[in-house]
Amino acid sequence: MDESTGKIEIHRGLKGVYFDRSRVCYIDGRAGELRYRGYSIHDLAQRSTFEETCYLLLRGALPTQVELDRFDAELKAARVLPGPIYDIIAALQCAHPMDVLRTCVSALAAFDPETGDKSPEATLRKGIRLTSQVPLIVAAHEHIRNGREPVAPDPRLGHAANFLHMLKGVAPSADSARLMDIDMVLHAEHGSNASSFAARVVAGTDADLHGAITAAVAALAGPAHGGAAENVMRMAQEIGESSQAADYVKRKRANREPVMGFGHRVYRAEDPRARHMRAGVERLSREMGQPKWYQILEAVVAAMQPYARHGVNVNVDFYAGVVYFLNRIAEDLFVPIFAVGRVPGWTVQVLEQIENNILLRPLTLYDGAAPRDYVPIAER
Repeated sequence: MDESTGKIEIHRGLKGVYFDRSRVCYIDGRAGELRYRGYSIHDLAQRSTFEETCYLLLRGALPTQVELDRFDAELKAARVLPGPIYDIIAALQCAHPMDVLRTCVSALAAFDPETGDKSPEATLRKGIRLTSQVPLIVAAHEHIRNGREPVAPDPRLGHAANFLHMLKGVAPSADSARLMDIDMVLHAEHGSNASSFAARVVAGTDADLHGAITAAVAALAGPAHGGAAENVMRMAQEIGESSQAADYVKRKRANREPVMGFGHRVYRAEDPRARHMRAGVERLSREMGQPKWYQILEAVVAAMQPYARHGVNVNVDFYAGVVYFLNRIAEDLFVPIFAVGRVPGWTVQVLEQIENNILLRPLTLYDGAAPRDYVPIAER
């Protein structure tokens, strides 16, 4: 409320509202800048690994080699699911992968040795375990629903490479593994987006980490938040050839329909994460013998260039879907892969929330009927 005028201002979607401070993620939407703990996303994508980035997010600093080795061992030791979780996956095998993931994350609370301990230290340990368990759930469901046995994790492989190995049953190429690693780095954290805010709302009630991340997975499942990668690949298939991209964009804009993979709630400039996926898609599309998908995307980018001055720029998901497609990953796994990379970000958001916890309770301005007298049912 404006105290000078008594006027109540409505900020629909909480747009532009700061509800807390954070030491984790800096975003400048106008400049197209993203930093984790002060480090540019460009440096992290080009020079770091997902494991290093996880350590940075969760512990506040880049690790030494000794610290990284110890942390990597923690992640690998957590690559295990309780037997009943596989039973749940089998029972739900016909459900959407995001529904299976949400249910299994919730169920894991019943088996975690520290479920009742909501201290920051225990929450961090649970977050590390979930970082390793979420990819196991996604990969196991993919095999079980296709009548196969889940693939065991390979302790010789890093986080991203092991995920691809468990998902596909074969060791990925170095380029595929590196590109998936970059994808996870880019998706690891992004401020108070819808899923992270959902996690913080739940944590604000003094619920445990599994409850908060269950809520985050549920929020991510909504197509307005996590569905862009799926939609971009569908768009590329609909266009079919790069020569058709300009006409496709023209029709979409004439009908006032969105072009998938463009625009962002925060960024007015190009999403700083997009460039790192672009180069990787070009290499991977050549490696897989399917360069046309990259060519179609670049033709769409060229056709959309006139709209960049209005803040409609390419975002990271524009290229991510093609990475998954070229790795022959089922379309309904695109959003779960987003979740695989985001667990450390959700965890650190919860850690910041519980550090100085407060119940998140915004208001809604009543705009309904005036006071009315109650009429007994016989007189209505």
